[in-house]
Amino acid sequence: MTVIEIDHSRTRAKAGAARADTRKRAAMATSRVVPQAVSGRIRRIKWAILVLTLSIYYVTPFLRWDRGPNAPDQAVLLDFAHGRLYAFFIEIWPQDLYLVTGLLILASVILILANALAGRVWCGFACPQTVWTDLFLLVERLIEGDRRERLKDMNTPLTAARALRIGIKHSAWLLISLMTGGTLIFYFTDAPGLVRAFAGGDVSATALTWIAVFTGTTYGLAGFAREQVCTFMCPWPRLQGAIWDPEAFTVNYRDYRGEQRMSAKKATELRARGEAAGDCVDCGLCVNVCPIGIDIREGPNFACINCGLCVDACDSVMTRLDRPRGLIDYESWRNIERGHRGEARVSRLLRPKTIALTVVSVGLAAGLVGLLATKATGAIAVLHDRDPLAVTLSDGSVRNAYTVKLLNKANVAHHYTLAIKGIDASLSIVGHDDGTPITVEPDGSESLRVTLTSASPKDADVVFTARDETGGTVLSTSDRFVAR
Repeated sequence: MTVIEIDHSRTRAKAGAARADTRKRAAMATSRVVPQAVSGRIRRIKWAILVLTLSIYYVTPFLRWDRGPNAPDQAVLLDFAHGRLYAFFIEIWPQDLYLVTGLLILASVILILANALAGRVWCGFACPQTVWTDLFLLVERLIEGDRRERLKDMNTPLTAARALRIGIKHSAWLLISLMTGGTLIFYFTDAPGLVRAFAGGDVSATALTWIAVFTGTTYGLAGFAREQVCTFMCPWPRLQGAIWDPEAFTVNYRDYRGEQRMSAKKATELRARGEAAGDCVDCGLCVNVCPIGIDIREGPNFACINCGLCVDACDSVMTRLDRPRGLIDYESWRNIERGHRGEARVSRLLRPKTIALTVVSVGLAAGLVGLLATKATGAIAVLHDRDPLAVTLSDGSVRNAYTVKLLNKANVAHHYTLAIKGIDASLSIVGHDDGTPITVEPDGSESLRVTLTSASPKDADVVFTARDETGGTVLSTSDRFVAR
């Protein structure tokens, strides 16, 4: 009798290659990744965040906020026409752009902190591209079916029924995109007023143009670009190589537990004989559900958005096979290495890096709150005449001329009394010789022609003060008095 020995490792390699080739051909059948639906605790969290973020986005423009007379009552409004940014009790003028800069820096630090804790968790759960892509995928599955049905349709001739489904899907996508683009416009103008304009057919060409632009952008990015945006268009993945943290809890495959991959039946036979067998059955479900189309079992990948859908997929398989969950899980790479060495896992969420980033975030937030709390409702600016810098009068005294600009950021008129400190000189305001306070209208400014005349001239710093007779606030700025 001739005994033929079969090289099972080579057979498994061929089978794995065949499955990979099948997945590759399926992926080539379409211009984008076709992810499979999955259910589980992480998918439920993602649905909850989707509902929350979309609700905030679509509802916020219609919230009202009473700012008193002469001010818009929309809670969040980017009023570019008047150079204002309103966010509930916050009002930012162009002169306050340092606050916007501080807010952007704070957001960047928080994003880096989130990355140090859980990698691209923002990308996987709350990024607008992810949220709208999930919504588009939901519509696609409800109309055309799940992954298997869509891949099957792509390899068959187009029928009238399928063409109808495709048309309904794209109509739904366009409707969602139109709602998205229209809502974004509401942030730049009075939302109820624009709705009434739409109802009456009296919408400006500018508004329609921007709605068309935002509609097309949403339709293209969420409907077609999808994973290309997360992998190639977004700069955040490219930064992962520089800020990747091996202690961050990212989606990882516990290969020390999953390898060697084999069927459940084969694993049972080997374990019955006391031999080692991996938990991974190489079903490929973790790849099928990935919205980016990567295989997390190959190791950390810069394109992974840390959405955790492969965790749900793998856990469902492990549960059916009565094996421990967590073969694919949120785990630090350091713990994966510890698992290879047979060491106990260690959670190091609190470490010098995360503590420092948290302190910086809290400090920046406190600083911004302090700046907002002490932000003045007025401002003063002084510009010295350059030609000539000084004029010598017939009596030997010297006169300097300035342009003083008073700015009133409040919604009510303010009355300012102008004075100087630091030099012995008489102040004269052209057109206001009677000494009455200067009135600055709400949300307005007033430019004044001011002269300082000194009988004993000398070069010195001069401080201009504007006392608000309405509220007692004193605005001040300094310039130079020139004696020559």
